[in-house]
Amino acid sequence: MKIYTKTGDKGTTALFGGTRVPKHHIRIDSYGTVDELNSHIGLIRDQNIDAESKAVLIDIQDKLFIVGALLATDPEKAILKSGEKRLTIATIADEDIRVLEHEIDKMNALLPPMTNFVLPGGHQTVSFCHIARCVCRRAERLATALYEITPFEDTTLHYLNRLSDYLFVLARKLSHDLNANEIKWIPKKNA
Repeated sequence: MKIYTKTGDKGTTALFGGTRVPKHHIRIDSYGTVDELNSHIGLIRDQNIDAESKAVLIDIQDKLFIVGALLATDPEKAILKSGEKRLTIATIADEDIRVLEHEIDKMNALLPPMTNFVLPGGHQTVSFCHIARCVCRRAERLATALYEITPFEDTTLHYLNRLSDYLFVLARKLSHDLNANEIKWIPKKNA
């Protein structure tokens, strides 16, 4: 596989199905942000964290490739008028969302209840989780904007929403595991 094709030299790129669009198209921005998120999750996985969390993160990275493929597919090429699919790609299932919810619940059961927002930080690994959470929220915002223009399977949006929740709780869990100080955000009253 040749890495450079020169087909994008004029500022366009191909979607799955072959349709060419500008590189600044919202569809490209959507799946590009999912790719960025996947890289940040790889950075978290490369930290000194427990094996179970690493295994969950590998599964999430796999699912993010599916999300990226769904966002990168030209809907006109993916489905014929008869409803018959032209391109076959995996999808995000309700079970994938339930897995995230199960992991969130499992981690939350071990953590003290939240009474305030927390300031991101406390340990580099925790900060990586918060950065990934913010990138996930941006990916979700872009995907919802794309969804308004060209709807796709809404489980993709549900997955991104739940993933940002998972990353927040993972940050809290890792704070706990690493004995990092979780600083509560308490708004200061004006004098």
